[in-house]
Formats: sequence, C-alpha cells, structure tokens
Amino acid sequence: MAKKKTTAKPSTGKRTKQFWLMKTEPSCYSIHDLANETTQTTHWDGVRNYQARNFMRDDMKIGDEVLFYHSNAKPPCVAGTAVIVKESYPDFTSWDKNDKHYDAKSSPDNPRWFMVDIQLQDIFEESLTREDVASLKACDNIELLRKGSRLSVQPVRKAEFDAIVKLAKKKGK
Repeated sequence: MAKKKTTAKPSTGKRTKQFWLMKTEPSCYSIHDLANETTQTTHWDGVRNYQARNFMRDDMKIGDEVLFYHSNAKPPCVAGTAVIVKESYPDFTSWDKNDKHYDAKSSPDNPRWFMVDIQLQDIFEESLTREDVASLKACDNIELLRKGSRLSVQPVRKAEFDAIVKLAKKKGK
C-alpha cells in the first residue's frame, strides 16, 4: 500500500510562548538573590543534565515565562515568576577550572553546556508548596509532581502556569 503524501504547512514565523519551571536551591541562589541583582537579571548556569540542557538550548525563547522553584528548601516551593530575556549561549562556568560547575570535556570551541538569562517578574507574597500545587486540578499531570522527577528545568503547560499564579495571588491577599 502506498503511503499518503503529506505536505508540511509553511511556518508563519509565530511561536507560541512556552512556560517552564526552573529549580534552584535557595542556599545557593534564591529568588531574593535575583531581586537583589542590579537589573533583577541573571544567567542560569550550572545545569548539568542533558535533557534540561536541551530544553534551555533548543526550546527556551525570549518572553517565555518561568516558575522559580526553591528545591531542597523547607518546604520546597514555587517562590515566584521570571521571564527569559536572553536565549541560550555557552555556559562559561563549564570551562572555568575554578568553578564548581567545571567540566573538562567542555570548552569555548566545543561547549557542552548552555544557559539562558532570566529576569524577575514577581515574588509571591506566600510561596506555594508542592501540596498547594497538587491541590490544583490543572496540575494533575505537572512534571514537578511526577514520582522520581528530578529535572531542574522542565516544561509547564500554560494551564498549569496560570493556575499556580492564580493560587499564589489568592493566597497572597
């Protein structure tokens, strides 16, 4: 049986904004550290997982929105939001021998790791715990709550992002 030929639709050049969750340990870098940056902007360095790297390198674009998540905190929580302000570029910490994120297999000529820049949007008055997120019907399938999920950078559906932000505003009143 012959395969039916399909014609690819031409690209309109428009891209749908995407949403992400980025984890950090607040003892290393917190949302308040981001707030204290001169332009409330920082580069998101040190990602050393290939899947998370690929999300940053290939999929994150300027204007995408981010849930800023404090992992290894008591309790772990979504602390606020940020926005991507610079698309991926080589993570220079990977070839700095004095940096804790050094990788001998990465170099300026052959970078292995990438980073993006984010800018603070909002700090939630009351952070949302994993239990808060789990209480939202829109978050029934969110990667954050999947058993065994440890990705430090993960996609979030718009409905999940919106539900989390809405709950944070409600709790902050």
